[in-house]
Amino acid sequence: MIADGVVALGREEAPGRTVDLPTLRLDQRLPLLFYRSSLPLSRSTLGYLSGVLRRHRKQTGSKNRALPAGQQALMTLAYLKNAHTFAQLGAGFSVGTTTAWRYVNEAVELLKARSPKLTAALRKATKDGVPYVVLDGTLIPIDRVRADRPFYSGKHKKHGMNLQVIATPDGTVLWVSGALPGSVHDLTAARIWGIVRALAQAGLIVLADKGYIGAGEPITTPYKGRDKPQSQKDANRSHARLRGPGERANAQLESWKILTKLRSCPHRAGHLAKAIHVLQTREANA
Repeated sequence: MIADGVVALGREEAPGRTVDLPTLRLDQRLPLLFYRSSLPLSRSTLGYLSGVLRRHRKQTGSKNRALPAGQQALMTLAYLKNAHTFAQLGAGFSVGTTTAWRYVNEAVELLKARSPKLTAALRKATKDGVPYVVLDGTLIPIDRVRADRPFYSGKHKKHGMNLQVIATPDGTVLWVSGALPGSVHDLTAARIWGIVRALAQAGLIVLADKGYIGAGEPITTPYKGRDKPQSQKDANRSHARLRGPGERANAQLESWKILTKLRSCPHRAGHLAKAIHVLQTREANA
């Protein structure tokens, strides 16, 4: 709301958890409209990211910042969860667009560095007694034109970046890969990232869809072809029933709107997904 030159981007009562956006004093002559907004995230997630940024500032001796660490963290969460543009963030937090871009990217890089490595993630899954893991590929849509063929996925009929995701049976994300052009086949992507080899070394049972047929041990895929015997049809149904909940991991990542259609550099899709994985894990444990 706007009153006496003060714009309050405050708490909006809504189901679930919310995070307040700041109250800013603006020049009434600016041709801007402001409204109440909230983020469906816990305060512990905001506190975690704020702590990461404060420690980074202390280590680098960074002083005289335009925003305190808490506001930089809130700006980053608004970017990732609601896909606000840098121009919108700059106006909302009373900083320049370039400053907003720099602050968000700094926070994303710090989060990405905290995402688990593949071997460590699989080792933890083995230690936790996970009965099996689910390997699945997802496409992050990007803003590209027809001429950008390397980014075009024939499977999804759109331009995007291929991400490989390993999840537990209940859909908890264990690991997220970097990004490859959408034209790259899921099995090829899994081999490029060394996933097949790492899974074999971990000794875990792995369920995947038909996109991984030919991967060999330890990846189990459905039977292919029409006119299958009843035993194979039953096996495919059981395979799908076990794999289905694990594939919800992709939906968890894509609930962060920045991944619904990426308008920045396509190769940043992996950086953003890894940062979101770290935050999503914090949310799940909040």
